[in-house]
Amino acid sequence: MNFQTYRVNNIDLNKILNQIPEYKEFMTISELDNSSKKLAKEFANVELKELGKTGEGRPIYCLKIGQGKENALLFAFPHPNEPIGSMSLEFLSKYLAENPEFTEKTGYTWYIIKAIDIDGAVMNEGWFKGKFSPIKYARNYYRPAAYEQVEWSFPIKYKKLEFETPPPETQALISLMHELKPTFMYSLHNSAFGGVYFYVTRGVGNLFSELIKFVQEEKLPLHLGEPEAPFIKVLHDAVFEMSGIQEQYDFIEANGIENPQEILRCGTSSDDYLKTITADKSFVLVCEMPYFYDKAIDDLSHTEFERRDLRIESINYTKDLYNQSKKIFRSIKKYCIKTTRLFHAIDSLIKNGGLLLGVYMQDAKTSLMYDGKATVSQAFDLNVASKYYYLLSMSMLARLCQEAILNRPEKRPELMKIKTDLEKFIETKINELLKHTKFEVIPINKLVRIQIGSAFITLKNL
Repeated sequence: MNFQTYRVNNIDLNKILNQIPEYKEFMTISELDNSSKKLAKEFANVELKELGKTGEGRPIYCLKIGQGKENALLFAFPHPNEPIGSMSLEFLSKYLAENPEFTEKTGYTWYIIKAIDIDGAVMNEGWFKGKFSPIKYARNYYRPAAYEQVEWSFPIKYKKLEFETPPPETQALISLMHELKPTFMYSLHNSAFGGVYFYVTRGVGNLFSELIKFVQEEKLPLHLGEPEAPFIKVLHDAVFEMSGIQEQYDFIEANGIENPQEILRCGTSSDDYLKTITADKSFVLVCEMPYFYDKAIDDLSHTEFERRDLRIESINYTKDLYNQSKKIFRSIKKYCIKTTRLFHAIDSLIKNGGLLLGVYMQDAKTSLMYDGKATVSQAFDLNVASKYYYLLSMSMLARLCQEAILNRPEKRPELMKIKTDLEKFIETKINELLKHTKFEVIPINKLVRIQIGSAFITLKNL
């Protein structure tokens, strides 16, 4: 398959992808909103609708482009530390507006939300501009508690778990999903370290092989290491089946926890909720991709190390960081404002982290999936990527110290020392993890190409 001439529903895919600008940095929420307003003003085939307000009162905008028989719903920033999708939708919305004949040819009416977790995205804007680096990302990183994550706050009743309090952003998305009953929904996520991988509702046509071939043609590595969680079903190399909270609940329950709902305290996924509206008539795609990668991530040759041993060591590493985080949090908790997003995120991490680590350790010791030697890719995931991800979460503690300083300025010397020491510790740990890697920062243009191309390849197979 040569993507220089590859066509999707008589659409020259490469011709579209070659028009993606050479983005150098990510756009802020204000820039994205202004761009959408300008687009709706300039083009008659574009409407801009306000779906509602965020928890902090910011407007949630949705672009409507075209008049196809089927509806496509695409939303970015499902997690606020994941801006790549916003750049993909920035390009796609302009392309659809400027090419009405193409838009008509797709057969879809396009509903595009460049940012759904807007308040959280604003809290990440400290790393959107300028040169990107793993340490800069960590210092300015924010990811909400699960019950405040748009992607994991949809209503669900399953066994002992009941979640019926979605945040305003999720409520806006729920209303739109009921109104549109989309045939195609695309939740635009991204990871930090690794390679490209996909979540899909099911297999259709030649989707798996065409997605993989496309990524290879674009010369990006596939994620061939550990899945994000042990219970995720693998459909193909770098392709996984969509899941809801039920799979995580069952996994936790199977590993000795009698009341998983006390750990989870969140809702289900957008894909799982859409099934309650459209059953099997809709298809959901997620395309995960990194900001930076090391070539080890798609190396399937075997190491001398047992996969189980590396998994256990990785969990123990995380446990040490968790215990340190717990100690720091207890020391600053009394100075914090307990209603802020950062406080909720850390409080949830501390309350649930210890039990979850116990679950993962039980699984690591008993699951057959960890038998045998680890591949280079799996070893990289366990030795580097998974440890880096927890350091990101830990870095929010430093930001929480800053919040506490503003709340209790008389405690500034004590809190500033904790913050400074923690930042130095995290930076040292990140440098230790990356010392023996050869990671590269991936150009934004390349990442946008993958997300846009994956959408049209999926539509072709549907």
